[in-house]
Parts: sequence; structure tokens; C-alpha cells
Amino acid sequence: MFNLPNTLALSRIIIAPLMFWIILNPQFFTAQGIDISWNYYFAALLFVLASATDFFDGYIARELDQITMTGKILDPLADKMLILAAFLGLMMTDAASPWAIYIIIVRELFITGLRTVSMSEGIDIAASWAGKVKTVAQMFAVGFLLMHWPGGNILLWIAVVLTLYSGAEYVVGFARTYARHHAA
Repeated sequence: MFNLPNTLALSRIIIAPLMFWIILNPQFFTAQGIDISWNYYFAALLFVLASATDFFDGYIARELDQITMTGKILDPLADKMLILAAFLGLMMTDAASPWAIYIIIVRELFITGLRTVSMSEGIDIAASWAGKVKTVAQMFAVGFLLMHWPGGNILLWIAVVLTLYSGAEYVVGFARTYARHHAA
């Protein structure tokens, strides 16, 4: 049940709330006499490390044939927990647009619901390249926003556009597969 890929996914589940707490509590660091920039660095470091586990857990699971039902549940949950912890923390500290975050969250919830329906219908819709590009764009946006670098909000809105595009692509793929599945 808990092979290396699942353990990596579980690490993201543990890191997400820790990173969220760090984003929301910069005074913890500044009260210790630590410059607030270290709060940004530490949150960003946790995000980058957790994001790297996302790549490695999938790669290892495929290469070592360690794909499990537990992994199929943990991996997307860990992904959502990490990205939502980052985006919600950034929104709550006024570092990210609430509208952009709202759009991303609604899309994620909708696609999660659609995946549930898809699985209950016995339809398997593979992740598309657009979905992978969306994830990378979101990760870059989070990194820039966590570090308070220029261009973070531009990257966030690019991520929003890619998020909507990949969501639409997923809906179209589901509709086509559903129609073929029920036409037979």
C-alpha cells in the first residue's frame, strides 16, 4: 500500500498545511528576529520540494510498475492540497488575485467531480498535455508569488487561462468518450 510513490504523495499532503501555515504566519519568523524574506524563501522551498515529489512519484510508479489504487487516490489529492494551500495562502495575504484563485478552485472542483462521474461510468480520460502545462504554469505562478517577484500576477493570469483551456479540453474529451461509450 505505501510504496515509494505513495510515500512521496503522502509527503505532499504533510507539506501542504505546513507551507500554508508558514505563508499565513510571517510574524513567527519576524518575532524571532528573522527577516521576512526568509519566510518567503522557506515557503517557496517547501513548495518546490513538494512539487518535485509530484514528478517523481508518477515517474517511479510508472517505471517500477507500482501504480496502486491508493496512489490513484493520494496523488491527485496531494496535488490539490498543495496547490490550493499555496493559492489560498497567497490570496489571504493579498499576494494573489481572489478572482484568479476562485476560477482555479472552481475548475479544479468541477474537473474532480467530472473525473468521479467518468470513473463511475467506466470511462478513463488520460491527463492531457494541456493539463500538464497548466500544472507547470500554476507552479511557476506560485513560485513567483511566494517570492514576491515581479511578474507573478501575470503568470497567475496565464495559469488561469491555461487552467480554463485544459478544463475545457477535459470536458470535450469526456463528452466524446461518453458518447462513444453509450453509443455502442
